[in-house]
Amino acid sequence: MQATSNDDRAVYWGTGRRKASVARVRLVPGTGQIVVNDRPGDNYFNYNPSYLAAAKAPLEVLGLETEYDILVRAHGGGLTGQADAVKLGVARALCQLDPENRGPLKVEGYLRRDPRAKERKKYGLHKARKAPQFSKR
Repeated sequence: MQATSNDDRAVYWGTGRRKASVARVRLVPGTGQIVVNDRPGDNYFNYNPSYLAAAKAPLEVLGLETEYDILVRAHGGGLTGQADAVKLGVARALCQLDPENRGPLKVEGYLRRDPRAKERKKYGLHKARKAPQFSKR
């Protein structure tokens, strides 16, 4: 779904999820900046280059890293989950921008949601799988 903003620039939307994190991503024509929850991306992700690289990875595959700004609303989970959620949201928005982008993104695995999540704790155990110490006597 393509929407237009006040100044008639094209805006592309994508939603990404990872673990408990949800990121609503908007791609707008710009200079390649990332803004997460009204803060610069490098500030939000604690200047961790791996989080920023994950968020920008779909744009770099297509060679568009300086063409679009990434505006994100992220909540839930931690920074790792949010960075991966942003990555999925950006990839989905790029598919809206041009259906031809789907092939290269799919080959890189950026359109697949990572299904891994924390396993629930079971009764009688300390954690999901850690059992109490066993003693024969």
